[in-house]
Amino acid sequence: MDYAAALLEQTRLLGEVIRAADPTLPVPTCPEWTMQQLFRHVGRGDRWAAQIVAEKADGPRDPRQVPDGKPPADIDGAIEWFHGGVRTLLDAVEATGPDTPVWTFVGPRPAAWWIRRRLHESTVHRADAELASGLEFTISPELAADCISEWFALFAAEPPGRRTPPLDDPNTLHLHAAEKDLGSAGEWFLRRDGDALTVDHSHAKATTAVRGRSVDLMLALTRRRPTEDAGVEIIGDAGVWNTWLDRTGF
Repeated sequence: MDYAAALLEQTRLLGEVIRAADPTLPVPTCPEWTMQQLFRHVGRGDRWAAQIVAEKADGPRDPRQVPDGKPPADIDGAIEWFHGGVRTLLDAVEATGPDTPVWTFVGPRPAAWWIRRRLHESTVHRADAELASGLEFTISPELAADCISEWFALFAAEPPGRRTPPLDDPNTLHLHAAEKDLGSAGEWFLRRDGDALTVDHSHAKATTAVRGRSVDLMLALTRRRPTEDAGVEIIGDAGVWNTWLDRTGF
């Protein structure tokens, strides 16, 4: 997948939703946020990532101190600011070198890691904005599946002790996307290995299996839709799935 092109496209789509929306509209999937706050969060986040990459940072940066971190008041200027953050990030990765190690919240990673991270941040927040606006959220199965893979990878990369493990040993969890064309990219098998979480794309019997379209799995997994409304099927112990959701909030 061309993560840079996908990030530009998701930013464009989110910008269109923002342009048409009431900035004071509440965003139910991001409690206490309005559409304007969601917009600023995503736009500032792109610039935050760009700063980390450009400085080859070996530690975190304060998002509140990001240069040019607030959009202009007029909507045209604000949308241009929004798109400008992504361009700044892509330029920073190119200038720094995509393989150059930089700080991330799961440990040092290649600078290009931030492109994929910002892609899926923008994708999920586009879902927030469209659901708040009463629109139907659509996404390609390939992008939805990669969003799920990246989401699981974040938790697998967390150091032990950061949070209560989302799976209790010996429970296992298997997600299976309905789209056959995805092949193994549409399957995820999760288990505990000591204090660590391991994820692979195998098809194996688990304590709990969750099946559905990739977009529905993505929305349920990121808690953008309640499981009962997401159109997914749970096979086995639903408590394992509910525990996973309870322990994987950001």
